[in-house]
Amino acid sequence: MQRERTVRLQYGSRVEAVYVLGTHLWTDVYSAAPAEAHTFSLKHSERVRVEVVRDGQAEEVATNGKQRWLLSPSTTLRVTMSQASTEASSDKVTVNYYEEEGSMPIDQAGLFLTAIEISLDVDADRDGVVEKNNPRKASWTWGPEGQGAILLVNCDRDTPWLPKEDLSDNKVYSKEGTSGPCARGGGQGGAMQTLVFSPGLGQGGGRSAPQPPGRTSCTAILSPAPLTPALPGGGGDLTSALLPPDPFFGQRYVHILGRQKLYHVVKYTGGSAELLFFVEGLRFPDEGFPGLVSIHVSLLEYMAEEIPLTPIFTDTVVFRIAPWIMTPNILPPLSVFVCCMKDNYLFLKEVKNLVEKTNCELKVCFQYVNRGDRWIQDEVEFGYIEAPHKGFPVVLDSPRDGYLKDYPMKQLLGPDFGYVTREPLYEPVTSLDSFGNLEVSPPVTVNGKTYPLGRILIGSSFPLSGGRRMTKVVRDFLQAQQVQAPVELYSDWLTVGHVDEFMTFVPIPGTKQFRMLMASTSACYKLFREKQREGHGEAIMFKGLGGMSSKRITINKILSSESLVQENQYFQRCLDWNRDILKKELGLTEKDIIDLPALFKMDERRQARAYFPNMVNMIVLDKDLGIPKPFGPQVEDVCCLETHVRSLLEPLGLCCTFVDDISAYHKFLGEVHCGTNVRRKPFTFKWWHMVP
Repeated sequence: MQRERTVRLQYGSRVEAVYVLGTHLWTDVYSAAPAEAHTFSLKHSERVRVEVVRDGQAEEVATNGKQRWLLSPSTTLRVTMSQASTEASSDKVTVNYYEEEGSMPIDQAGLFLTAIEISLDVDADRDGVVEKNNPRKASWTWGPEGQGAILLVNCDRDTPWLPKEDLSDNKVYSKEGTSGPCARGGGQGGAMQTLVFSPGLGQGGGRSAPQPPGRTSCTAILSPAPLTPALPGGGGDLTSALLPPDPFFGQRYVHILGRQKLYHVVKYTGGSAELLFFVEGLRFPDEGFPGLVSIHVSLLEYMAEEIPLTPIFTDTVVFRIAPWIMTPNILPPLSVFVCCMKDNYLFLKEVKNLVEKTNCELKVCFQYVNRGDRWIQDEVEFGYIEAPHKGFPVVLDSPRDGYLKDYPMKQLLGPDFGYVTREPLYEPVTSLDSFGNLEVSPPVTVNGKTYPLGRILIGSSFPLSGGRRMTKVVRDFLQAQQVQAPVELYSDWLTVGHVDEFMTFVPIPGTKQFRMLMASTSACYKLFREKQREGHGEAIMFKGLGGMSSKRITINKILSSESLVQENQYFQRCLDWNRDILKKELGLTEKDIIDLPALFKMDERRQARAYFPNMVNMIVLDKDLGIPKPFGPQVEDVCCLETHVRSLLEPLGLCCTFVDDISAYHKFLGEVHCGTNVRRKPFTFKWWHMVP
């Protein structure tokens, strides 16, 4: 859109004005005319284009000044220029006023112009290259044809001696520490991932133009602002800009914009020199902040001492802060994390053997760091952020704050490895705030609506029950990212209350397809009844486990326990409630779901805990699955539960490894997935190509 500005003439005097290329400058010849004037004529420099606009009709003016026009209130001049001036006030428009019958002018008014080129530019077309004056740089749209720049939150830590992430500090020591890109201004430079402001005059005869004199001297102000009325007080807490270092003063970058610095004044120095800046994001999208932020450059004109500067031009660029994105089980693993405990040596060994089958690394959190907290899945969730020019992993720290609370900040945060957390101020933190209760589906299509990055799944209380629920600040944060629309499930029926206790996803190797695995008590009873009919009713569970096997728990005993049957009928109803939600919200059919046998036992609060190791609570590493060893009934010296699960999953091309977690995790109400965590490769799909 062409920007417009009005300049008022004064007969008998000279008016100096700064003209910004790409704008329309309007002037009213009628109000500036002497009382006795009846007509006017025009002269102008060759660089200047002047149109006389009367009643909406425009007529271009020749440079010779011979033609006359009648003065009327509806007559104005529209002035444009296509090139920057070579010197200050070197281009002009002269208006001569005449009496009705006069041949000589009775007075004149002069407009002396200094044309400069100012623009603030960004990578608005998202190709990793900053282009000049993209007409859509001041807006942001989603989709493969969308436009608008992307900004990363500078949430990693490039300086190891700092206690927190880079955005918490006012010092930056390298441009790699900024999450740019950022914007560049018009002028002579190449396509840099920086913000370049060039308030330049043109180059004429090989010499730089001087500073515009007197009243045409100008100042530019850079300022950020949120594009939402919900955050008053400007955008200083959303983005910041940094000046590159002066070699004389070392390599430190200086924040000149952001936080408490709501604007930065740039003095015009003449010539065509450019000023470089880097830009970083300070906040993720969240409740009340949809992630859009603008940066403005405003040109202010000096008039006289004690008179405020006058705004004459503003250019704006818009950024969207890149969202935090979760990664589902179908993506390839990069690192597996597990805690080393006094009682999990054998578990650790089995996990190590499993990881060695895959092309990823094992990262052990030792006891001096975990301080006895084995639930690494509950402490953090691994994700990432991405822009066209860069991306890096970001860990979301849960508000549970067990003994692992310092682990993500001290062990994970570093160069190109970011950190974010959300802590409730007033809400109590419950078990549902642990991140075993935070999962994400593979990409799905629901009633024609595509979710190319999947949908976040969190456990909650039954509607209207008043039970436990994930804290609002975390739910708001997840919702505000916009790219993985969250779905709330019912998990409060479980003692621990996590969604990973009753569902997970596995890839189908060699395809883009997947299956959802769900815990099923009805599938368990069906299997046990089949084995009973086959004559294996006295098959023993928990064989070889000391105290547990001494109780001699058999298929017959489980099937004959009426209370256990009734409890698991209730638990199956809870599972089916979630099944229906998942089918609806993920667009799944029954053929997309595989039921894994499970049994639960009601505790003193009438909530469910696993009767035997819960096989759905597994770790997924490509085609290799680390499944909790269920110690089910032995049929011909083989666990019938393991045999059944293999028959369901191995035909898909998956490899089942049953991991003994019963003493180190199951007896503490967790399983393999609870005791491990996985960082995965990001999606190849670019989030800005989707439409939320």
